[in-house]
Amino acid sequence: MTHWKALVKEDQEAVLQRDPAAKSMAEVRLCYPGLKALKAHRRANELYRKGHILLARILSQHARHQTGIEIHPGAEIGRRVFIDHGDGVVIGETTIIGDDVTIYQGVTLGGTGKDVGKRHPTIGNNVTIGAGAKVLGPINIGNNVKIGAGSIVLKDVPDNCTVVGNPGRIVKKKQPAQGVDLDQVNLPDPMLERMEALVKRLSTLESCLKRHAQRLGCTECCGDDVGESAPSQGADASTDAPATLHKCDGDCERCRAALREATQQAE
Repeated sequence: MTHWKALVKEDQEAVLQRDPAAKSMAEVRLCYPGLKALKAHRRANELYRKGHILLARILSQHARHQTGIEIHPGAEIGRRVFIDHGDGVVIGETTIIGDDVTIYQGVTLGGTGKDVGKRHPTIGNNVTIGAGAKVLGPINIGNNVKIGAGSIVLKDVPDNCTVVGNPGRIVKKKQPAQGVDLDQVNLPDPMLERMEALVKRLSTLESCLKRHAQRLGCTECCGDDVGESAPSQGADASTDAPATLHKCDGDCERCRAALREATQQAE
């Protein structure tokens, strides 16, 4: 097994490669709490695997107070992992994290109850987990997966997918990425797309209904606009408009028929 010092060196290089704000290796070593938390975890995990559980827990809690990042010493973390900003990150005891994973602030890799045994997620290689995302339970997150900021993931995610929302939904399947994909912004939003489609649909139906209500002269189904727009008994009156407006009694067959016709036209 690779010595923890060699793993820390790879973590440092990963920070320098992925964060454009990092200007030098000295800055990375001194100013990145995520790197400090990983360094402490590499040492604590080695102690944990050797049976020095209390000492490992003390070391991990000390790192938590220093960095705001809580990583249980039993968690297995792969190579070249980058915890950006890091404040509020929680990684549970039975979590397994692959290589080249990027984790942003506020992420929780946690359990869902008091189960024993494997109760935390397994994260594949080359995964990006956006700020504030929660991945809960003994689920598997495949390779090359991107989890959007604020998502709550409770089910397995296959390779090469993008997940967003609460609960997390797979919104995009992609070809395996070349290198680490750190884009957290240009992600599809299925709920917004559905809402926009619904608003467009309602607008079309309302427009059709109003047009038919005006033709029928219904003052209740169309409101005051009908009365204002109703043609007078003059030469400019529309030939398809009624001569007089009718008052809808709440059970207007004429307007129900108009609604059915409007719906058919909208479809």
